[in-house]
Amino acid sequence: MTVVVVGAGPVGVTAALLLAGRGLDVLVLDRHAEAHPLPRAVHLDDESLRVLQAAGVADAFAAVSRPMAGLRLLDGGGRTLAEFPRGSGEHGWPQGSMFSQPDLERVLRDALAARPRVRLRGGVDVLHVEHPAGPVRLTVRDRGSGVEEQLVADAVLGCDGARSTVRRQIGARMRDLGPGERWLVVDLVAGTPLAVWPGVQQVCDAVRPATFMPVAGDRYRAEFRLRDDEAVADLDLAGLLGRFGAAGCTVVRSAEYRYAAQVADRWRRGRVLLCGDAAHLTPPFIGQGLGLGLRDVHQLAWKLAAVLDGADDALLDTHQAERAPHARSLVRLAVLLGRLMTGGGDHAALVRRGVLTGVRRVPRLAAFAASSRTPPLRPGPLVRRSRIAPGSPVGGLLPQPPLEGAGRLDDVLGLGWVALSGGAPVPPDWPGRVLPVAELGSPELARWLGRRSVLVRPDRIVAAAVRR
Repeated sequence: MTVVVVGAGPVGVTAALLLAGRGLDVLVLDRHAEAHPLPRAVHLDDESLRVLQAAGVADAFAAVSRPMAGLRLLDGGGRTLAEFPRGSGEHGWPQGSMFSQPDLERVLRDALAARPRVRLRGGVDVLHVEHPAGPVRLTVRDRGSGVEEQLVADAVLGCDGARSTVRRQIGARMRDLGPGERWLVVDLVAGTPLAVWPGVQQVCDAVRPATFMPVAGDRYRAEFRLRDDEAVADLDLAGLLGRFGAAGCTVVRSAEYRYAAQVADRWRRGRVLLCGDAAHLTPPFIGQGLGLGLRDVHQLAWKLAAVLDGADDALLDTHQAERAPHARSLVRLAVLLGRLMTGGGDHAALVRRGVLTGVRRVPRLAAFAASSRTPPLRPGPLVRRSRIAPGSPVGGLLPQPPLEGAGRLDDVLGLGWVALSGGAPVPPDWPGRVLPVAELGSPELARWLGRRSVLVRPDRIVAAAVRR
């Protein structure tokens, strides 16, 4: 069985690693001959690190990234409005990690080169994708020679970004969830470390919202919102950078972006499926752009492998049914927080100061604001939860606390379904092996499980729970 992945960015290469790990042959196609050399994504949360762990590259990623200290909100004068620290999360990784995307791309491509069942072919344009009931047929063109050829695959994943060819080929369109905004993104290198807070600083100013953050090593990033009538050439960039003590840094890249808030109306046609920016685009305010795409492929890879091994194709219907609502909720949250942090005028600034002061003084609200947890998946065939189920773990990611001398939990659980038993009888219709939590040597996991038993999917989402 062969899967073609269109797009060799972090989402596409991670998809290829996950699929190869399940015994599939994978061909990755990309229009560029080499990996993109400039930084783009800079943040991943601990849930996303579980995906890189499943792909076998989390430790290598940790070596080229650094934990994020948290988020600090500033007013237009640079005074702190609120601070939300980040530390070690419940998933065995830092709640936030900062990195330079070229470093992540090198880690992923090195892992890809070591997988005998994966082949990466750059410098190729995908011209056409046919999606009949049987195998998928692709027409591709070599960008160097201009020669066209036909390829046949058992499935195709469109991980080819915001201007996705695959999305267009399956007749999908992006639907707006909020207005777009123009921002200037400036990547910097400092000769000596800057005396700045080691987390992300967000300037909550309606006149000139800005973001500044150390990335990794000697790299930093600054972002400034642009007015619709404003030209980048007219900006006093040195003055803007100076407020963060970064005026003397070397500019590696300065690029204008129009951030979008969009989700595709169709994620699948037959065995052609969308993931990553091909399926959704989000503003940067909660740092979930790349993380959303990694979740897409993590939750799709095992389903696709099962279908290619003989399971009903209807299993692939759950891809959009599960991922699209999750993406919409996070995109809408990013839009809302962007408005709260940067919208309005003087009156809005006063309201913002009052609201953030209140959040800081209420421990539960402050803990929620600092959390890296994303919403649970909606109830469905693979998420057995009633719609009103406060406190239920179903639909969320299983925690990954430390194990006593046995490595990481996901690695111990393996690739398939697992029922973790805390004392409640395991229903006979639950698939996979049964594993008593006492055998894992994790007091934290035993406390979390309590007297329940839970059914855990191959992507580590809790599918069902029963209580004794």
